[in-house]
Amino acid sequence: MPTNKPILVVKFGTASITLPTGEPDEGILAEIARQVAVLHRRYHIIIVSSGAVGAGKGQIQSYKGTLTQRKAAAAVGNPLLIGLYASHFQPHQISIAQSLCERQHFANRHQFLQLKSTFEELWASNIIPIVNENDVVSDRELKFSDNDELATLIATGFGAQTLMLCTSVGGLMDDSGQILRQVSEVNEVFRWVRTDKSSLGLGGMASKLTFTKLATRMGIRVVIFGLNEPDGLLRALQLETGTVFHPQRSTLSARNRWLGSGGLVAGRLRIDDGAVRALQSRHSLLAVGILAVEGEFEAGELVEIFNSEQEMVAVARARATSLAIVDNLKTLNFEVANASDIVLL
Repeated sequence: MPTNKPILVVKFGTASITLPTGEPDEGILAEIARQVAVLHRRYHIIIVSSGAVGAGKGQIQSYKGTLTQRKAAAAVGNPLLIGLYASHFQPHQISIAQSLCERQHFANRHQFLQLKSTFEELWASNIIPIVNENDVVSDRELKFSDNDELATLIATGFGAQTLMLCTSVGGLMDDSGQILRQVSEVNEVFRWVRTDKSSLGLGGMASKLTFTKLATRMGIRVVIFGLNEPDGLLRALQLETGTVFHPQRSTLSARNRWLGSGGLVAGRLRIDDGAVRALQSRHSLLAVGILAVEGEFEAGELVEIFNSEQEMVAVARARATSLAIVDNLKTLNFEVANASDIVLL
């Protein structure tokens, strides 16, 4: 397959593609198809789209939004939504494919590489994959927090050049209601985030910034944009609208990008300042530097590593179980994670 095209991941949330009733807005879907068709010539595109529950909930009797009703609505809505996308891409002679993903597809590298190979085969035939979470079977404990996370895992794992997150407000606003055009450091803009979220979607701007921080640390440019103005997607990619978050320099291998995305984190470790310095110097993590162990995990599972101020500094693949780590906190040279399995964030 030709590899000269950069990868572009575009995520559309529920609020940005639906009517106030929750049903898909076909006018918006037509605009998405038109603008994506322009970019299709220059990029390998992955669309991450919410909206299945809204598309199907009208056919669920006495719908109250319970977990099982949402699953049933997704089962009805997924084929309806993908059918609408297909009908609007058809005038542009573009075929689309549906991919329903679960967290486990990102936790196991072999499964992830199969997913990547499948997408590459679709791109070779000029087919655009449209991704959503498999709500029908996803376990509550293993769900993505929202599709911002799913889009970020795809972007980091695939090595995307740009991740675009569509929002109904068109970008990140400062305290005066003006959209910020450029952001170099994500931590500096969290203070402007409202904690509310749309009644239809799961995520909000706080979610977008959290995963934007991860993506930019992986060397991916992130653009938060809206479709409420002409050519919103096309102009945002040209940095004429929306908010662009500049990537940090990253030299991570493909394996470490996948590892750093934290596909399925099983636990958390809090470490002291000396251990933080050791990791930054590319040394392994030893048990004597651990302040606290949270969660139960097995050897080989992913863990998040936090400093004493509760800031996440790394993701690692554990070399020991959580129980063994707790039992060896005072043991000298007990290796918790090897340097080759640690990705600094």
